Formats: sequence, structure tokens, C-alpha cells
Amino acid sequence: MKAVLCREYGPPSALSVEHVADPVPGPGQILLRVEACGVNFPDTLIIQGKYQQKPPMPFVPGGEVCGVVTALGEGVSAPAIGTRVAAVITHGGFAEQAAVDAAKAVPVPEGVAPDAAASLGLAYGTVLHALEDRGALKPGEVLLVLGASGGVGMAAIQIGRLLGARVIAAASSAEKLEACRAIGADGLIDYSAENWRDQLRALTGGKGPDVIFDPVGGPYSEPALRSIAWRGRYLVVGFAAGDIPRIPLNLVLLKNCAVTGVFYGDYARREPESNRAMLSRLFGWVAEGRLRPAISRSFPLEQASEALEMLAGRQATGKLVLVTHAAEAPPR
Repeated sequence: MKAVLCREYGPPSALSVEHVADPVPGPGQILLRVEACGVNFPDTLIIQGKYQQKPPMPFVPGGEVCGVVTALGEGVSAPAIGTRVAAVITHGGFAEQAAVDAAKAVPVPEGVAPDAAASLGLAYGTVLHALEDRGALKPGEVLLVLGASGGVGMAAIQIGRLLGARVIAAASSAEKLEACRAIGADGLIDYSAENWRDQLRALTGGKGPDVIFDPVGGPYSEPALRSIAWRGRYLVVGFAAGDIPRIPLNLVLLKNCAVTGVFYGDYARREPESNRAMLSRLFGWVAEGRLRPAISRSFPLEQASEALEMLAGRQATGKLVLVTHAAEAPPR
């Protein structure tokens, strides 16, 4: 099979597409004919050795797959061969086939395309876990999304709206903000402007946002926290800006607010049944037409480096997806 290989830590340009042996599902695993794989910020970290998990070399990046089950490993009776499933994994998705733990596989309902299914698990799973489980976002509250034009940011806009919140999107250019408006943001803030906190104050009537979703970190975190509403919830999702901010704890005291970590990967590992139920809920929203993943561009497997470079350079709006095989109707 063809696969994208990381043979040494480095930039996306160091990756190679090679023919390698087909994977064999081990005990408790299933083999997928991969149809699509989401491209995510953690993929840019794992190939540089900057992620929490460090697979042995050489390895195949890609942590969000959709495909059709073609074989079952020892001890596995479901999902049946021919079932289309999606799964969030650490690595192994940028390939024509992937062996994944059966416990991580969620059946994809009819009406959900493979590229959409491969876009839901990591970004939308992170967002729903963050906003509902960790942030207790309530209908009518104000949600501020930092880095709103990226894949996880756009997912936060969509999920926030579905949960009944008023969503304010913050991004760094007029083009990115227009993409946020088009997907449903109620208010827009250009945080490259010096007065962006004044913009936020005006949009919230001086109250500030009830929940802040922050996948960016860097220089935006402290000003955002200073603007939070009384009893607000600040969600620490990631550090796409590169720098991990150091927050003065007196700000937490003065606003009587909570700063809450969101580690979706470990949540999925520690609470697999809750995670599977949450992902099934997301797939249901897509099948019902209530949610449409914000896919901005699809790439063939051979252009994985280009997709990762676009993501690492913060040039992408919405989700990027690798399409490996043309989708076929699963056999019945």
C-alpha cells in the first residue's frame, strides 16, 4: 500500500510517500480501507517530536480516519466487515489502509460522506467535549472563539450555535473573519488590532464573554482572560501560536472565573463509552443536516506535506482532508 512516512523528526517537507507492507490487524483491532483522513494541528507536532506521544520510527502520521472495515483481528466480532466507520487514533491514518482499535471505531450513518466523517472526530469531538462537558455552555450565553478561522475554531462556531450560544469569532484578518461570518458567527473581532478588547467590550455590552474557547495561546490569552465575564469559564484547548502563556492567577480571583483544561485525547482514552456516545451524536447531527463540517480543501495522499505546511503556516480556513480512496458504498 501507499503511505506517508516520517523517518526523522522535521518539517512536513521531510515526509515521503512510499510503498510499504499492508498492515495486519492485531488482537482487538480492525483493518480499514481508508477513504479519508483529517489533517490536524497535532499532526504538525507529532512529525517534529513535539507531541505527547512519540511513535517509533518510521511511522505514518494522521490521527482521524474514515474507511470501510476489510478484516477483523483476533477477538473482534464487530463492527462487521463492510461497515463504514470513523476513528480517532494517534497516528497511522495517512495511508491506503490502517489498523485501528475496534473500541475506537464508530459506525458512520448513511448520509454522512467519508470526508465529513473524517473531519468530525478530533476537531468537533474536542469542541463538543470542551463546550458542553468542560465549559457547561448554556443557551443564551456568549462564547468567544479565539483562532476562529481554523478547523477547530470553525467547529467551535458551529457547535456553539447548535448549543444555543451567541458566538463571537476572533481572527487575524478580514478574509478569515468573513469565513467565520459565513459559517454563522454572530460577532467578529480582529485581534490583530490594538483595540480588540474594546471591540469585545462593545459586542458584549461591557459584560464580557461567559465562555472563552482558546486553541491559540500566545499573546491573546491574558487579554482575553482579562475580558471574561463574572463566573466565566476559560477553556485551555491548545497553543497554536507556539507560546504557552503564563497567566497571573489574580485575574482568576478577581473575575471569580474558572480556567479549565481540555485534553480530548486522554478523555477519549479514559472515558471511551462517553466519547463514542458523543461522536455518535455528532454523526447524527450531520446525517440530520443540522451540522455540516467546514471542509475548505481536500488533497490526495501525495500532497500530505502541502496540507500540513498550509496548516502549520496558519493559511487554512476550516478543515483540511486527505482523500485516499474514492468512496464506495459498503457491501451489505
